[in-house]
Amino acid sequence: MKLLFGSGENYFEELKKRAKKTRAYTSYQLTGLEIANILGDWSHKSLYMRLVKKHGEGKLLELAKSVAERKEVQNKGAYFMKVLKGK
Repeated sequence: MKLLFGSGENYFEELKKRAKKTRAYTSYQLTGLEIANILGDWSHKSLYMRLVKKHGEGKLLELAKSVAERKEVQNKGAYFMKVLKGK
C-alpha cells in the first residue's frame, strides 16, 4: 500500500508539468498562443484562440504586435480587447 501513496504524488506532479506544456493542433490555436505570448497574457490564451477562429489570424496578430510595441500600456491584454472592440 505504501507504494501506491508514493506513486500518487508523482502522478499529480506529472500532471502539473503536462498542464504547463501547450499543444496546438490547428493553426488558430497556434496563433492564439502566439498572441497570448506577445501580450504576456497566458491566463486568457483560450480567449485569444476563439478570437482568432472568429476574426482571422492576420488582423489579430498585427493588432497584438502593435499593442505590444506600446511601452506606456501596463495591461496589454485589456488594451488589446479595448482596441478590438472599437474596430
